[in-house]
Amino acid sequence: MTEINLISDTVTRPTNGMLEAMMNARVGDDVFKADPSVNELEDKVAGMFGMEAALFFPSGTMTNQTAIKLHTAPGNQLICDKYAHVYNYEGGGVSFNSGVSCKLVDGTRGMMTAEQVLEAINPPDFYHSPLSALVCVENTTNKGGGACWDFRELQKIREVCDENGLAYHLDGARIWNAMVARQETPQQYGTLFDSISVCLSKGLGCPVGSVLVGDKELIHRALRIRKILGGGMRQAGYLAAAGIYALDHHLDRLAEDHQKAIDIGATLENLPYISRVEPIETNIIIFELNTSLIRQEAFISYLADHNIHLIGMGQGKLRMVTHLDYVESMHQRVLEVLKTCTIGQA
Repeated sequence: MTEINLISDTVTRPTNGMLEAMMNARVGDDVFKADPSVNELEDKVAGMFGMEAALFFPSGTMTNQTAIKLHTAPGNQLICDKYAHVYNYEGGGVSFNSGVSCKLVDGTRGMMTAEQVLEAINPPDFYHSPLSALVCVENTTNKGGGACWDFRELQKIREVCDENGLAYHLDGARIWNAMVARQETPQQYGTLFDSISVCLSKGLGCPVGSVLVGDKELIHRALRIRKILGGGMRQAGYLAAAGIYALDHHLDRLAEDHQKAIDIGATLENLPYISRVEPIETNIIIFELNTSLIRQEAFISYLADHNIHLIGMGQGKLRMVTHLDYVESMHQRVLEVLKTCTIGQA
């Protein structure tokens, strides 16, 4: 029975075309900035966003943590939504790496308003509280179920940052999904943010890699932080080639993942043992069981028996994520298995 892994969009394997591109990559030593494929990827991503420079990283977490380090000083505070990845899923790196605290905003599905950001800024002359220095937003929101920000609200937050001397960072781990869903362009985002982190190993199907984008001065400083964090790699061009291939071939197809997620959500909403399905905009489905009808452990076990795997998000929420390797035959099987689930009655 074929395994159907819906734990994350990070579980994909390189396509044949991507593998060929990787094996034929021109490589050098990227620690000396001498890897032509890495340099090409960095130039490509910077150009897409209309920004001056970019730097290739092993992971999105390291990319975000480097940006936070660059925009803050120890004792500062960053402002983010309570669902933000930089707060919930990066191992406490904000405090460990940068000596910075987080001011959490009670937004909606991981998205806060400009007014909430303004209210969260500490008075700069009140030395008893941390100095607000940075605003971080995440698009799409992971814990918010793949929700996409209203671009106009992002613009309003930029205005708040400008008026109060705050830096503005985008955790764009799934920004590709947001742009496809909302028909936006990288250049639109490049005009707003001081730094942008983009991931290649989620929706785009690469085995490894994220890229930090910003102006030349910021990226020059980022090179030192990446070194300190242990992110320098040697012949990284084999990995960068996968990113170049993905940007050329895997962007438009993200709409297929979004449609499959919508299909799963529609099926779940019609099942008696599902109590709630979060709104679905991109490739993430978050839902809750009616625990009076079915136990979570029994439901997960039932799917595992059919070789379908998903992940718990805590607080009774379950998550499925569609992706490049989740093909139509798998999709039809998942829908069928969900509809015929009758076990685990409480």
